[in-house]
Amino acid sequence: MSEYETHVKPLYDRDGNLHGVLLSPEIWEKAGKKISEILDQAQDKQPTSEIHQEPIEDWETFKDYWDFKYPFNPGVTCNACGAKSENWEEDTPRVFHLKNASLSGLLVFHCEKCGSTVRKKHFKDHVCLEATKPSGESCEPECIYPE
Repeated sequence: MSEYETHVKPLYDRDGNLHGVLLSPEIWEKAGKKISEILDQAQDKQPTSEIHQEPIEDWETFKDYWDFKYPFNPGVTCNACGAKSENWEEDTPRVFHLKNASLSGLLVFHCEKCGSTVRKKHFKDHVCLEATKPSGESCEPECIYPE
């Protein structure tokens, strides 16, 4: 028996159809996290580990150094599916997850409703909201000129 066969055992039904795979505890200990991520991707799910790794420190820095001419607004809107949040940090469950925050004014979010990437771009006198669907298709951007 090979090392592989010691740790990975295919399971077949009585008709010879593959029913599943049994992994040894040793292999699961070494590769379980990676295997789980691959299985999540195969099922079109976002791995849990990605959801909770938000750059909150960058977000806090962005807020601390706010110097735009208009008031700060933590609201986010997805132009792909219409999902909205008045304050993405306080939503339970979260509608949006922060993927990136930059002092330059760019905020990037993941929309939980449709899986789109939502960009909130802060400029000197306006904000632009853009969304890219998981298919790669871009949505019509929306620009807001706060008073």
